[in-house]
Amino acid sequence: MGQAGCKRLSQSLFDYKTEKYVIAKNKKVGLLYRLLQVSILTYLVAWVFLVKKGYQDIDTSLQSSVITKVKGVTFTNTSELGERLWDVADYVIPPQGENIFFVITNLIVTPNQRQGTCAESESIPDAVCYEDSDCPPGEPIMAGNGVRTGRCLQSGNTQRGTCEIFAWCPVETKSRPEKPLLDKAEDFTIYIKNFIHFPKFNFSKTNVLDIKDRDFLKSCRFGPKNPYCPIFRLGSVVSWTGSNFQEIALQGGVIGIQIEWNCDLDKAPSECNPRYYFSRLDRRFPGNSVSSGYNFRFAKYYRDEAGVEFRTLMKAYGIRFDVMAGKFSIIPTIINLASGVALMGVGSFFCDLVLIYFIKKSNFYRNKKYEEARSSHAGNGKVSVEQLQDLQTVEA
Repeated sequence: MGQAGCKRLSQSLFDYKTEKYVIAKNKKVGLLYRLLQVSILTYLVAWVFLVKKGYQDIDTSLQSSVITKVKGVTFTNTSELGERLWDVADYVIPPQGENIFFVITNLIVTPNQRQGTCAESESIPDAVCYEDSDCPPGEPIMAGNGVRTGRCLQSGNTQRGTCEIFAWCPVETKSRPEKPLLDKAEDFTIYIKNFIHFPKFNFSKTNVLDIKDRDFLKSCRFGPKNPYCPIFRLGSVVSWTGSNFQEIALQGGVIGIQIEWNCDLDKAPSECNPRYYFSRLDRRFPGNSVSSGYNFRFAKYYRDEAGVEFRTLMKAYGIRFDVMAGKFSIIPTIINLASGVALMGVGSFFCDLVLIYFIKKSNFYRNKKYEEARSSHAGNGKVSVEQLQDLQTVEA
């Protein structure tokens, strides 16, 4: 058995398999095969090429630039700042007009801070002390405002106090106001100018109409009836995200503005229009959570008549805007054609399974499709009746 098996294995190494085409005169299988072909062709032509534009090429090297500008003024009167007019130079950070910018809507102001010694805020856990040994000198309070001096400052007759620190004094102690300082900011406007360029097709477009009327941008506002006006009302942008302006102005937040260009260059350039999507990016926690909102601190520095430096510390709450631009991707033609050819092969494979396994004469068709041919060493040039029958068309 071992020698016989090795002999058969060695002989099979030199076998060659070639395709044999059997024409089966079976109307049911033939109809099934044509239905599969028609279905695949309909899918490729109607859905892939006509609906999904699968014949188009894609330019993955989209070049895009975004320029922003905010406009609007408002007036406030507070005990810390007095009467003050706010314009764009006061409440927009940074002022360069980038695709990411911040609009201040609320402030906690700590004026006239000077470097010296004072008591740390009672809201800082590490600053609590009962005696001077609780405040080792020279050690900073990491979550606080300065460096310990070695003294424990107690208020009144209580034993509990806070460490004395060297810092910008007085330290910030006020909590967030219950009403936003710039509550009229919802009427401010945002000008968003977006340039795109597809280098592969040498095609450029912008979201601003090319008109000579200088008053157009001064009076228009973006909306469904005016998609080519790049002027957005700040309150409307917030409402399109499903948020309330007064709530987000009080504690701050982050809003994303997505500009999508889905350009079919088979059509006229006027058909290449931007679509805008507005979303709230920061997570909103239920209730009055300390994790909600968006804020940061900055200071404005001055010198008095004696040359001593002092500053006004501001904790700013507001809305951060992230403006993003992109393009929708389209599947290349060659991939769709290859997929169609592969689907045609699947149709033939499925019909073969039906033919040789699931119909009544499956054994007959299977024997005709798979046959072993051996060369004759003693042939006389004649053809037998059985060989002629094998060459005839198979009838169902």
